[in-house]
Amino acid sequence: MFSWDDPGDRVAIAQLNSELRNAHLELLSAHCATHQLRLRYSMDDLARFGQRDVLRKSVQAASALSEYYASLEKTIVNQEPSAPLAASGQLSPELLAEAAHCVAAYLREERERYYPSSEPLSEHHKTRLRPYFTSELLDRIRVVELMGVRVAPPSFYERARALGITNLPQLAHMDSLTFLDVIVFNETLQMRALFHGLVHAVQFAILGVERYTELFVRAFAHTSLHVTVPLEAHAFNLESRFARRPPETFWVADEVLSWYEGGRYER
Repeated sequence: MFSWDDPGDRVAIAQLNSELRNAHLELLSAHCATHQLRLRYSMDDLARFGQRDVLRKSVQAASALSEYYASLEKTIVNQEPSAPLAASGQLSPELLAEAAHCVAAYLREERERYYPSSEPLSEHHKTRLRPYFTSELLDRIRVVELMGVRVAPPSFYERARALGITNLPQLAHMDSLTFLDVIVFNETLQMRALFHGLVHAVQFAILGVERYTELFVRAFAHTSLHVTVPLEAHAFNLESRFARRPPETFWVADEVLSWYEGGRYER
C-alpha cells in the first residue's frame, strides 16, 4: 500500500493519478458520445437498427465499467478516511475565504512572474483555435515553455499541509497552468494542453478571478480531488471533445457561460 510519507511512493502516486486522469478523460468522452446518441435516437431505433456486435460489446464494456467503479466507490466509502481528506472537508467558512484569497493572489503573482518571458501565440496556433475562441482572447494570451523546469508549488501549500491537507494539486505534474492570460507549460507547448489552458483563460474572463477561486476552493474542499472540481472537469471535458478525430467544433465561451449560469461550477 502506498504512503505519502515515502518519497518513492509519491512518484508512484503521481503516476497513478496521471493514469486515473487519462481514464477520466476517456470516460467523459464516452459519456458525451453516449449522450449524443440518447439525444438523437430512440432506444427502440438503436436496439432495432444498431449493429448487433457493436451494441453487445458496448453494453458489455459499460457493464464491466459500472461494476468496477461501483466496487471502487464502496471501497472509498468503507475505507477509513486519511487525515488530509477528512481535514479538507472540514474547513471553516473563514478558512475557505482565506484560501480563495491566497489562490487569487498566487495567480496574479505568477502571471507577473512569467509575463516578461512569455511570447504571443503563433499564427499557426491562432488559426487552429479560431473555431473555438475569440480573436481578442487569442491575441491577448501569452505562453511560456519551461522545457522541463517545473512550476514551484505555492508558498501557502505549507500552511495547508499543516492543516492536514496533503492531497493538493501537484503543479509539477501538470502539462499546463493558466495564470489569468499567461499559460505556462512545464515541458513544451502541446495543442491539447494549450486548449485546456485556454478554457481556463475563458473561465477567468467570464467569472473573474475572485469568483473563479471561490468556486475552485469550495469545490476542492468538498471533493478533495483537483480533477473532480467542476471548473477543472469542464476543462478536461472540452479538451477531450477538441481532441476527437474528427474534432468537434464548439464555442468555448458559450459552453463556460452555460455551465456558470446553470450553476454547474458550484458544489
